[in-house]
Formats: sequence, C-alpha cells, structure tokens
Amino acid sequence: MTPEEREHHRKGPVTLRGALRPDRTTDQRLLEGAGTGAWVHSDPWRVLRIQSEFVEGFGALAELGPAISIFGSARLPETDPDYQCAREIAAGIARAGYAVITGGGPGIMEAGNRGAQEAGGVSVGLGIELPHEQGMNPYVDLGVDFRYFFARKTMFVKYSSGFVVMPGGFGTFDELFEALCLMQTHKIDLFPVILVGRDYWQGLLDWMRSAAVARGMVNASDLDLVRVVDSAEEALAALREAMRSEEAEEQAADGAALGVGAADEETALRP
Repeated sequence: MTPEEREHHRKGPVTLRGALRPDRTTDQRLLEGAGTGAWVHSDPWRVLRIQSEFVEGFGALAELGPAISIFGSARLPETDPDYQCAREIAAGIARAGYAVITGGGPGIMEAGNRGAQEAGGVSVGLGIELPHEQGMNPYVDLGVDFRYFFARKTMFVKYSSGFVVMPGGFGTFDELFEALCLMQTHKIDLFPVILVGRDYWQGLLDWMRSAAVARGMVNASDLDLVRVVDSAEEALAALREAMRSEEAEEQAADGAALGVGAADEETALRP
C-alpha cells in the first residue's frame, strides 16, 4: 500500500493515519455523558481559557483611557517609606488625568491603588492566581483576575503609557525587563520607565554598565530607556516631561501630515 492509499482521519486541520487514527469522532466524544471531567485540564481546553482571559481583559480595559502602571513589592507594609512614596505618585498621576494600574495585591500595589482612589482617579488592579492567595486590595475600583502571567502582562503593556517601578523582587524585575526588552526590540513604542529609589536600583544599573555593556550584551544607549529618581516629586516631574515630549512629537507628526496633504492638494489643482 502506498502512502497515498493509507486510510486517514481528518480532525480539523490535523490529519491522522495508521495507529494514530481514532475510533471515534470528535462529536462522539463531545456528546458522551460518561467521563471523569479530566478533559477540562487538557491543553486544548486551556487554549480556550487563555482566549477568554484576553477577551475579558480587553473588554474591561478597552475604554480605560490613558494609564500609568505602578510596580513594586507586595511585602512592604503601610509604614514603609516606599509605600507612602508610591501612594503620592499614584495620587499625582490621578490628578493629571491618568488611571493607575497595579497588580491589585498588597504592599506597593495597594499604595498605588490607594493613592489613585483617594485623589478621585481610576484605580485598576490586574490580579494573578498564586499558590498563596493575595486577593484584590480594597482600593481597587476596576479589578480583573488572571490565571496566566503572560495574559496579564499583555494588559499592562497594552494599556499603559508608562511604568513607575518601585523597589521590588522577582515579579517587579520581570515586568521591568519585559518592558525594556519589548522597547529594545521595537515590539512596542517607547514609553517612560521610571525607577524610584536610587539606593535600590543603582547597583543593578552599575552592574549592567560594568558587565553587560562592557561585554557588548546590550548597548550603552539601551540604559537610556530608564530614568532613576529618588522622590515622588521627581517621578511625577519625569512623567510630565515624557508626556510633554510625546505630545510635541504627535503634534509635529500631525503637522507634517497636514503639510503633505496640502502639498498634494496643491499639486492636484495644477493644470
């Protein structure tokens, strides 16, 4: 029997032959009443769950408007100076007309949501399922819970006009370097990334210069993607500066487009 003559079974876009041919169709398996329910943990079903997370996230945030995300440790108590700093930054962001997005948990995330809410702004929390449940902090006005980190991270990047990064651990580093990688590789447009706390972040930046830059792993100019500040006032000033620069670029682009249009119209009217 030639390969072309072998019996085959088509299951959607997949073709199965030989021992891989199933003895029942997909419809038969779907309509069976018996079963253990283990199918809800299979990879195809997970794809649907992943899809639903993107749909829910996009639906919840599509009309949010401009927003700034604040990241930092979940372990810092209300009495920590960084908590109060994040709270002040969030309040300033809200007063400037931006929503504040955090991971929705305790610590710095709570401080960010609290500052936004107290200033009358929109306070957003993007929660994540963890082995040790954190839950949404009480200062979240719009909360979305995710099973998958990658779906949640997409929402942070898609709906943020900038990142404010307070002292934190692996989760904070993850969000920071995700943004830097996406900007470096031109997957997203440049936006401000503000590191708050020079005493906390300077060692990391020094290592990147002395090791990563020195060996050519990153370009020295890549470090210009971040700005380090020491206070809430400096962080808000850096954000305002970035936003003014972005507005100026947009106005220049609009002006250039109008100029091209006018030139085209003039040319078209010539005999």
